[in-house]
Amino acid sequence: MTEVPEPKTKTIAETQNYVAWLAEEPDGETTYHLELNNVTVHFFEEEWQEFMGLVRALMAG
Repeated sequence: MTEVPEPKTKTIAETQNYVAWLAEEPDGETTYHLELNNVTVHFFEEEWQEFMGLVRALMAG
């Protein structure tokens, strides 16, 4: 039986109720994840960059 490599994960930021983390997948892709209470949103690199642009625009208000 061939063992499937696990992704390497890293927490980016965390509060009492929320966490943002990334996973370096075995195929070389990096995915980003936001856990917001009982909802998790998954992003590929390009989607994450666009989302971060949205967050920056919100912060600039």
